[in-house]
Amino acid sequence: MRILAYRFSAFGDVAMTAPVFREFLEQNPDVEIIMVSRQNFQGLFAGIPNVIFKGINLDDYKGFFGLNRLANELIKEFKPDLIANLHDVIRTKVLDKIYRRKGLKVFKINKGKEEKERLTDVWNLNKVQLRKTVERYADVFREMGFKVELSHQLRPAPINKSGIGFAPFAQHQGKMLPLEKSYELARILAQKHKVYFFGGGKKETDTLEKWEREIPNTYSLSGKLSLAEELNKISELELMISMDSANMHLASLMGTRCISVWGSTHPYAGFLGFGQSEDDVVQIEDLTCRPCSVFGDKECFRGDWACLEELDVQKIVEKV
Repeated sequence: MRILAYRFSAFGDVAMTAPVFREFLEQNPDVEIIMVSRQNFQGLFAGIPNVIFKGINLDDYKGFFGLNRLANELIKEFKPDLIANLHDVIRTKVLDKIYRRKGLKVFKINKGKEEKERLTDVWNLNKVQLRKTVERYADVFREMGFKVELSHQLRPAPINKSGIGFAPFAQHQGKMLPLEKSYELARILAQKHKVYFFGGGKKETDTLEKWEREIPNTYSLSGKLSLAEELNKISELELMISMDSANMHLASLMGTRCISVWGSTHPYAGFLGFGQSEDDVVQIEDLTCRPCSVFGDKECFRGDWACLEELDVQKIVEKV
């Protein structure tokens, strides 16, 4: 049985599919998954038996005709039995339509849009935990008729782990501690531990290299590693400290414990890293406006980013 699955972005969301695939395929060893995603995400699926990764450049398949060509190429190359849409955006809805026309059965993720809108309504005071995103991915396979029981357990690499990873950046301001707080945190941690900085892009790399020069016992890996090397390094760490961002999911994938920092977003939306403990979540509990955003991409409703500005880094230090 061959399932063609697609999820094109965001990096962290694609990373969350990997532990689900691993456990699903262990429980269903006669199934093969063809994972179609962006070329540079290939490293996320290395070492998972029965996953064939197909990297594509979406710019090569623009508009309806481009997607039609992509659909035909994938059918020709892989001859799938079933289709799993793990993204459910306009582009993948078009692909779904094309596959259905060709007589293939398509199953898609239920993202729970309405419940997430309720959760992030700042006037809603009754906030509840929503279904975990990894369970939503597993639901797609369950709907196909497969049994999947997710363990929600980390699988640490059987090696001596040492050092702390720290990824102070996130894509949006609503997810990121103010840099002066992150700097202070790095300074405190480096007094007792080796600290490795993770980041990407020129601006982040410049910042982290400056920190490395100023804070003894710290090392910036930003911009120096391929994805495969970065994953390998994360697997060797005793602990990762990350915002609600991709590095938390990379830690999950490599079986490394992660202390995660949450601002305008909240684990209630279902994006806590696979197997990570709620005890390792750091957030301001008593702000009724939280969460105001699923992805951290909204402007602050109050205008003062209290959810991040008022967070005491000592709370993170205590969890270490």
